Amino acid sequence: MEYNHAAGRFSYSTMQFKVYEDYLDSKVTSMDLFYLKSRELARKLVEHGHKGTVLSREEFEERKAAAQAAEAARTNAFYNRSRPMTLASAGKELKDNFLKALAEREEANRSGKMTSVIFIRDHNTLGQEVSGYIDYAHRLKTQDFEPYFSGKKRLMPGRSDLCYYNWKTQVSTSNPSPNFEVIYDDPNGLLFKNKQDKKILNVDPLSGPGEDSKRTFLQSDLYVHAVFYDHNIRTV
Repeated sequence: MEYNHAAGRFSYSTMQFKVYEDYLDSKVTSMDLFYLKSRELARKLVEHGHKGTVLSREEFEERKAAAQAAEAARTNAFYNRSRPMTLASAGKELKDNFLKALAEREEANRSGKMTSVIFIRDHNTLGQEVSGYIDYAHRLKTQDFEPYFSGKKRLMPGRSDLCYYNWKTQVSTSNPSPNFEVIYDDPNGLLFKNKQDKKILNVDPLSGPGEDSKRTFLQSDLYVHAVFYDHNIRTV
């Protein structure tokens, strides 16, 4: 249905009426009731347009439902903005540099202000050396990180992450994520393209990481090798 200013006013006004009959009654005057001697007849005259432009019952119900949905969306948006974000790292005693780095970036990655790519190289539970690149923001949305911050599990790259390589089996995979495209055939080597601002993240240690990006090498007791690539999302 095409939206116009009149429709917007109608949608707004329907919120003050519980039912269609209340809407019709709002257009019935005391003079109407005096001469017609019947509220039902007065409503019929209003409904059939004798008192000016009015909504049909179907239009009233449709616009009332739309107005209620819009109001609910505004309420939810306000609630979500005002509700403090629940962080999996909150209240945890973190001793390792890697877990501290995860915690420092959790809020920004959950809120969308930053998208971090984490490079990890270490040995899996079978003792095989594996390495890979993880989209931290995506993992936060799809996994419970409380076990990682509690030390019950170790964050490790897998076949569904941006990139994964098993040095024993030579199994190699690459996958796009909601935040990054993987560019693996570029002359400059492996690159990740941010889907939001289209900027390139370069993971080559001999090159700069790219505009609005930062590379951080970590000394960690949990991993052989760990690097954070943080890409800040600029908002206009």
